[in-house]
Amino acid sequence: MADQILYVEDDETLAFLTNDSLSQEGYNVKHYMDGAAALKAFKKETFDLCVIDVMLPIMDGFSLATKIREVNSQVPIIFVTAKSMKEDKILGLQIGADDYITKPFSIEELILKINIFLKRRFVNTTENTVSQIGKFEFDFKNLTLSIDEEKKRLTQREGELLQQLIIKKNDIVSRKELLERVWGKEDYFLGRSMDVFISRLRKHLTNDPNVTIENIHGVGFRLSA
Repeated sequence: MADQILYVEDDETLAFLTNDSLSQEGYNVKHYMDGAAALKAFKKETFDLCVIDVMLPIMDGFSLATKIREVNSQVPIIFVTAKSMKEDKILGLQIGADDYITKPFSIEELILKINIFLKRRFVNTTENTVSQIGKFEFDFKNLTLSIDEEKKRLTQREGELLQQLIIKKNDIVSRKELLERVWGKEDYFLGRSMDVFISRLRKHLTNDPNVTIENIHGVGFRLSA
C-alpha cells in the first residue's frame, strides 16, 4: 500500500508540479490549498508524512502543525519555508516539525527527505530497542519515553537524536558526529536546528533530575544518567 502524504501548498503551479512528481514516485498525495482544509482531512484520514508550507490562507502552517501535533506526535512534518526567513525554520522546529526545505527547492531534494523519513520506520525493528535512562524507559522502535505511569511519544527526529546520545551515555558526543548521524551532514544552520531538538529533549527529561544533557561548549553534548 502506497504511503500517504499530506501536502499543503497554496501556490497552484508549485503544488501541481510537486504533486505530480511525488505521485510518479509512488506516493499517494492528498493536496490542500489551506491549513483549515488540511487539518480537517488529517483528523479523518491516516497520513504517513506531512509537507506543509508556512504561508497559507485561513490557517497558517505553524498553526496547522501545532494542531497536528495535538492529534499525532509522531508523524514526520517537513516545513516549506521562504529562503530568507531563517526564524521560520527555528520556530517550525520548536513547534514540532522534523525538518524543513527552503523555496526554491529541487523536487529531488524533497523526495530524498521524504524517502529518508519513511524508510527509517523500518530500521532496527527486529532488535531490542528499549533502553533505560535513569528512571526513564526509552523505546526507540515505538518512539516512546516512559516514566512511572507517564508515556510521551517523541517525533522521529527526537528519537533518533536521543538514541545517538544513549549509545554514548556519559561520554561526550561531538556536534559533528551527531549532525552526520542524524541529519546526514554538517553545516551551520543544521547545527542551530540540532540545538532546538536538544532543548526539546531536555524538556522531555525534566521528570528525572538525575538525567541531564550537558552542552560541552565548542565540542558537543553529553547525556548523563
